[in-house]
Amino acid sequence: MTDADSPAFPRTPIAPGLAVDPVITGLWQVADLEKDGRTLDPDLAGAELADYARDGFATFDMADHYGSAEIIAGRARRILLAEGRPAPVICTKWCPAPAEMDEATVRAGVETALRRLDVGRIDLMQFHWWRYEDPRYLDALRWLARMVEEGLIGALGVTNFDAAHLHLVCAEGIPVATNQVSFSLLDRRAAGALSQVCDRHGVRLLAYGTLCGGFLSERWLDRPEPEAVADWSKMKYRRFIDAAGGWPVFQGILRAAAGVARRHGVSIANVATRWVLDHPAVAAVIVGARLGESEHRADNRRILSLTLDQDDRAALDAALAAARPIPGDCGDEYRRPPFLTASGDLSHHLDSLPPVYPASAMPARPARMRTETGSVWEAAAGFSRAVRVGDRILVSGTTATDHHGNPVCPDDVEGQATFILDKIAAAIEAVGGRIEDVVRTRIYLTDIARWEEASRAHARVFANVRPANTLVAIGGLVGPYGIEIEAEAVADQS
Repeated sequence: MTDADSPAFPRTPIAPGLAVDPVITGLWQVADLEKDGRTLDPDLAGAELADYARDGFATFDMADHYGSAEIIAGRARRILLAEGRPAPVICTKWCPAPAEMDEATVRAGVETALRRLDVGRIDLMQFHWWRYEDPRYLDALRWLARMVEEGLIGALGVTNFDAAHLHLVCAEGIPVATNQVSFSLLDRRAAGALSQVCDRHGVRLLAYGTLCGGFLSERWLDRPEPEAVADWSKMKYRRFIDAAGGWPVFQGILRAAAGVARRHGVSIANVATRWVLDHPAVAAVIVGARLGESEHRADNRRILSLTLDQDDRAALDAALAAARPIPGDCGDEYRRPPFLTASGDLSHHLDSLPPVYPASAMPARPARMRTETGSVWEAAAGFSRAVRVGDRILVSGTTATDHHGNPVCPDDVEGQATFILDKIAAAIEAVGGRIEDVVRTRIYLTDIARWEEASRAHARVFANVRPANTLVAIGGLVGPYGIEIEAEAVADQS
């Protein structure tokens, strides 16, 4: 395809001074191509990636753990600049292991990406965090926001954040531009509460998995269910197919998409991608590239000229009605069962993470265990965050106070409640329990008119647990807080 045939796509603004192509070239499959000790030649792979930019696909998405993807993108950028072309838009991710997120740690993560990419500024830095119960993600995001102000980062995004925690981050005043999540005909979680939060805070979605690892294509139409799949993408999205109802349900969705595709003279992939791109919260879709193996740029260009009409949507909706919703919220597949990831069950990884808070035997009663969060008030007022006596775990009244003693979301009850419930979960886990063990909660509100916000946060955590609950209005709390929560749990003696 020549340059004359390949005009640049109209880009979508996501932050002041930054816009992305509606179809972003994703590089996560570099990790798959480099598994088993292989390494792609960065110059050859960079030249291949530069071809995507020449064809109008000049926004690249990658991460620190996608093999040598950042190095490859840096080589492609250098090639394009040498030709006098505009620099591609670089979107990468930092996915640190839970640890202290001080300035030096965060800056080192950003500087590693800058060095690998060979750039002075990262257009969009996206942040992933494994466990919300560990509040240090807020430290990381605050430092990343500082680096936006410094000019090392053009805009700040997150990846795989659910609705509750995206709201918390935005209510805390952190300037998040984007949230990258799974979104497809098969996985429609992002169209619910998460899109409402995005609309409220002006955050745009970057959608990945729109083709379910290539399953949403003619290649799989009316084909028998594969006994095994080879690449990581298909291993992952095979689990999504099973969660949505299995192969027969998936074939029904494929047939509906194929009917729409025939009407318009396009591919099933075009229909599936356009359906996601039409969602108002979505700024762009990410389509993976297997550098050196296959490319579908000519087909992908048809996405922007495709318009789905009312009949198209009705046909797709009828097929989707037979599918089960993917459980949970966006990003849950990495944090709790069912683990819909390429490697499957991640519980071994999550269980290996260190406890958020320390637990110890109580000096006066060694058979009892206590959790301490480091709050100055625990020692000053003589209490523990949580105490375990046999199978009972009692959690003190808890406010949205971070590990530095600072209030979190002081003007937002829902954000405070989300933070508090994470803190309670971590306190219970420190002494061997789980949030599912909770049998009673008590909620204290300074403004009873905010009861719905508190209840929404409570329901997100306890909808399947259904503990006994009391919610009361009180005259006031110490500090700039609108809510305090306490909890009781009964854990397995083992």
